[in-house]
Amino acid sequence: MTESKTPRRRNLLKGAAVAAGAMSAPMVSRADTVTFRFQSTWPAKDIFHEYANDFAKKVNDMASGRLKIEVLPAGAVVPAFQLLDAVNKGTLDGGHGVLAYHYGKNTALALWGSGPAFGMDPNMVLSWHNYGGGKAILEEIYKSLNIDVVSLVYGPMPTQPLGWFKKPIAKVGDLKGLKYRTVGLAVDIFNELGVSVNPLPGGEIVPALDRGLIDAAEFNNASSDRVLGFPDVVKNCMLQSFHQSGEQFEILFNKTKYNTLPTELKSIIDYSVQASSAEMSWKAIDRNSKDYEEMKKQGIKFYKTPDAILRAQLEAWDKVSEKKAAENPFFKRVMDSQRVYAQRAGQWQSDYMVNFKMAYDFYFAKKKA
Repeated sequence: MTESKTPRRRNLLKGAAVAAGAMSAPMVSRADTVTFRFQSTWPAKDIFHEYANDFAKKVNDMASGRLKIEVLPAGAVVPAFQLLDAVNKGTLDGGHGVLAYHYGKNTALALWGSGPAFGMDPNMVLSWHNYGGGKAILEEIYKSLNIDVVSLVYGPMPTQPLGWFKKPIAKVGDLKGLKYRTVGLAVDIFNELGVSVNPLPGGEIVPALDRGLIDAAEFNNASSDRVLGFPDVVKNCMLQSFHQSGEQFEILFNKTKYNTLPTELKSIIDYSVQASSAEMSWKAIDRNSKDYEEMKKQGIKFYKTPDAILRAQLEAWDKVSEKKAAENPFFKRVMDSQRVYAQRAGQWQSDYMVNFKMAYDFYFAKKKA
């Protein structure tokens, strides 16, 4: 019996020695670290740049030194609107932005954010992208443009305000002739409403407002608007709009660089995108609500956009989208795909979801005498 145990004991000791050696040896040397240089399309102080860093941190933490993503702010390497070209050419290894910024390359790209999306909320638009055919169409659009990137759409944004105005907007006619900032297909919606649009990148909006180069502007959310300085130059903000009611973020990778990664690191990136999408949504609720309260304390006046203006946006959108669909087969395909998904998913959501405002008003609305 002693002899029969000896080989087993030797094997156990050998296994323990190997395991101990593996534990004592470093998992990866610095020479093995792959570094990806990213740029966001946002100023360094903006919460959107923070979202880009949140994603990078998840990848870096899980990759345990094998992959490191370094994120630079807008303009560090290229201007915000040149991000896609820079990633495609390999000037940057990746980036963080929105598809609406690529509107000039193909109008269909803005449909991942601009317009009412047939009544889908932001999370439903992301669901359509992942499960309703949007991802495949997006890949086809990029291929048709000879753009060789990996596009990872994530982060459903809260509905964006109509924007910041020197005077509250009470009727559709108040918009006519205004010099206004927005981007993507929203440009066409507001042009249809008689607005003169200047699609400035985020960091240039408030200086333009301050110098009187534009009369009004929208960007995105309470936290971004506050840190960019909107409350310092304009005191009226109109809430609710259909011009960008379901927008998403986009994480880009240069495909050649991405394809050099082993499957394990690609999986880490994939799951980091999903985790970041959830975290971004939760963080937005917390931070946007805090900054909304702070701006009200500062004396900023917030107004609900009148329903007449919201209906006018929908009517303008129908004219714009019909024209774009006739000009661009990809635009029509995206619209048709969204319509089918929205009809099914929207019916489900409308029937199943309770009216949360009823409960909110029950607990917090002031009782009328």
